[in-house]
Amino acid sequence: MSRILVLGSGAWGTAIALSLHRRGGHQIALWAHSPEFAREIVDAGENKPFLPGFPLPADIAITGDNAAAADAEIIVSVVPSEFLRSTLARLRPHMHPGHVVVSATKGVENRTFLRMTEVIAASLAETGLSLPVGAFSGPSFALEVAQGQPTAVTVAFDDPAIASRIQQEFSSESLRLYTSTDVIGVELGGALKNVIAIAAGVASGVGLGYNSAAGLITRGIAEITRLAVACGGRRETLAGLSGVGDLVLTCTGSLSRNRTVGQALGQGRKLPEILESLGGKVAEGVLTTRAALGLARQHNIEMPITEQMELILDEGKDPREAIKELMLRPGKDEL
Repeated sequence: MSRILVLGSGAWGTAIALSLHRRGGHQIALWAHSPEFAREIVDAGENKPFLPGFPLPADIAITGDNAAAADAEIIVSVVPSEFLRSTLARLRPHMHPGHVVVSATKGVENRTFLRMTEVIAASLAETGLSLPVGAFSGPSFALEVAQGQPTAVTVAFDDPAIASRIQQEFSSESLRLYTSTDVIGVELGGALKNVIAIAAGVASGVGLGYNSAAGLITRGIAEITRLAVACGGRRETLAGLSGVGDLVLTCTGSLSRNRTVGQALGQGRKLPEILESLGGKVAEGVLTTRAALGLARQHNIEMPITEQMELILDEGKDPREAIKELMLRPGKDEL
């Protein structure tokens, strides 16, 4: 039995806790950002704001206590990228060398352009703590994971033995894990696909069809791969679950918040109104778009789809004009 703390009580964190409980053999705790929200979940018996309709078993401990980290062996971080540093600052006094940290947040930090595992490692290093930190990513809508629908993801650690340990601890009849040592590729595939999903939503919102969606997905994985490889990831990783797999899901699935944001933009709605309508849920692609371009400029990588999404998001560019400019770019060889 392992003691596992899921850090973050949004839809994805709650779904992971339910999946781990369904597997059995673990002591599970779900950490909420405040004691008040933890109490709200306990009183309701479910996470009504973020994952309604899924009763939480009584033996999943719901807590807002930062000291809960001290009792865990494995910490699964599912905190939105913009709140990760501040959350870690609260919990790191209770963290110790026995911990393994699994990052399941799909984002890149704004301004620093760091991946989530890098943010975690840097934050812990401020107190002299060095822990194994890996990435958990793949095509996985929270709702379907909570429902127990078969899902396959990748878990990556520099140390393959730790990746294998997490694979064994998390795998179940409904969740299949594949291992990797390519933390960079797995993490960037999961983060950057959200940007392309916004683009796919924009295309849908302006009334474009399947041809356009297929083109965006295919060229999207090309620019994701360019950047991931430049950062030290492996090309073959982006052809797998955390690359093509996650991209296809997020660009085509109606449960994708990033695609939903893009679709609303394509229909002429304004970004602040769209984000407000999410009811506190996070579309990581909005912040990741800016961060991805900053990272791309550091490595001198061209990302034309991402560039147009930044213009739509930050400068209110007309989505139809953005798509037109993508189509009128100079011709080049596909590979």
